[in-house]
Amino acid sequence: MERTVNLLTLFFLFFAGCILTHSALSLTYAGLGLELWFSGMIPALLPFMILSGIMIRMNLTERMSMAVYPLVGPLYGVRKNVCYCMLLGFLCGFPMGARVTAQLRERGMLTRREGQYLLAFCNNIGPVYFCSFALPLLGRRLVLPYLFGMYGVPLLYGLLLRHTAYRDIGVARKDLSGRRGFGELRAAGEPQSLRRTSVRNTAPAAVLEAAEQSVQTSVQSILTLGGYMILFNLMNLIPHVLLGRPLPLLGPLLEITGGLGMLKQSLPLYSLLALSFGGLCCIAQTYSCIRDTDLSLSGYLFHKIILTLLNAGFYLGWFLLRPDSFLR
Repeated sequence: MERTVNLLTLFFLFFAGCILTHSALSLTYAGLGLELWFSGMIPALLPFMILSGIMIRMNLTERMSMAVYPLVGPLYGVRKNVCYCMLLGFLCGFPMGARVTAQLRERGMLTRREGQYLLAFCNNIGPVYFCSFALPLLGRRLVLPYLFGMYGVPLLYGLLLRHTAYRDIGVARKDLSGRRGFGELRAAGEPQSLRRTSVRNTAPAAVLEAAEQSVQTSVQSILTLGGYMILFNLMNLIPHVLLGRPLPLLGPLLEITGGLGMLKQSLPLYSLLALSFGGLCCIAQTYSCIRDTDLSLSGYLFHKIILTLLNAGFYLGWFLLRPDSFLR
């Protein structure tokens, strides 16, 4: 333990020294992270964070999930709140899947097993980001094969997990309804203000109270996520100092958006796998979302690595079957 502390101390001293001795370069990397956060993350993610927070506080998640529940519920054998997390996780992207799962878990609206199950496959790059930024940047003109790799593979993996490692979720639900009742668990896990809001969920004051709380927590969260984007983009400074040039392969592993901008179209398979994994910045953001819950980050990392390997198999098979697709 002491050796680890010493190594971390040396690393951060060296990192601080790099920032001080290469101030112009450090400002460039930090500015890149700040620009990506301000121009990309805030407008794309903050509105969803606020709206989802209001719906959770007003106990509207089960109703919102009805758009997908008739299909997803029976297929995956899950409850409506689980469907809501799946919907938000796949539509909104990193780290919205983890944030919504953590919020519902904190309020007792999900069991720990359900939350861990959702983290295994529902925290991915958002489709708007993937289709409008990532694929054009990589020079990919075909869309459907890459959509299947990014979203179809995780959905199939989630279905497999539901009937193997997480087949006990259904048992937990029966036990919950038979002994205590899900409604009782949810009420016990909610703060007093939330229970008061659920009783008066049609009152304008309750809506404004939920909106106030959601805006405050969402702004605080978005600031934290932005700090991680700045930090991990700034870490590109270290290989630049040591080697005299940036290390493009490292970029996507640190922070995905800035890293893809370094690689552009040079290594499409590597970039696609980095998108599947998400990079260290996305891992840190996920930790920020779940750190106040009993959900496991190591479990999330394990399944994220498995999904990346599955995607590697899919993309390699696709490029071997269609060599021309490697170029488009």
